[in-house]
Amino acid sequence: MSIAGNLKNVQERIRIASVKAGRDPASVRLVAVSKTHPAVLVAEAARSGQLLFGENYVQELTAKAAEVKEPVEWHFIGNLQSNKVRQVAGLVSMIHSVDRLSLAQEIDRQWEKIGRRCDVLVQVNIACEATKCGTGTDDLFRLVRDIARLPHLRIRGLMTMPPFFDDPEGARPYFRELHGLAAEITALGVAGVTMAELSMGMSGDFEVAIEEGATLVRVGSAIFGERYYG
Repeated sequence: MSIAGNLKNVQERIRIASVKAGRDPASVRLVAVSKTHPAVLVAEAARSGQLLFGENYVQELTAKAAEVKEPVEWHFIGNLQSNKVRQVAGLVSMIHSVDRLSLAQEIDRQWEKIGRRCDVLVQVNIACEATKCGTGTDDLFRLVRDIARLPHLRIRGLMTMPPFFDDPEGARPYFRELHGLAAEITALGVAGVTMAELSMGMSGDFEVAIEEGATLVRVGSAIFGERYYG
């Protein structure tokens, strides 16, 4: 199936999952994860109506952003090293993977230089997996308060990556917990902090994530196929 066909299929799956959960399908945005896939495929997806893309690697993002001429929006969704923040300053509209104060402070410094504010999500490692990035749930509330003091950042919500399960139902408790953590943060009433966005769910489990409140689903292989290394 073509990228246009894949996109249509994913959007229909989003619609069905949203209706099943009693939600407006428009409340869920698809982030097309284009990592390892060439810019020409991003452009093809954009011409098919998909304008929001997520990248995991700074070098790959900057190269594609220079090549893709369509009016797309970029989100950074991978592990971001502080010494590479300046390369994405002003290039991305949202960073999903803020998991420590030092990274947030560097984002604040770099966005101050361009006179803008960056929307960020705090990444939570709910499963406490050593191989995954993200703040632990015990440190989450303090981190949110600390980031909220930075003038060139806006906390817009949370992100998580659950462990891999063959059955997507296995991920449900992790998605549900992230939704609950967002509600707890909202109840704190921290100035300037909103929990408008929950970034959770990928190709294998995004329907379950939508049922548990996802507003941003990060889908790669269901759109572009398996990772491309050519």
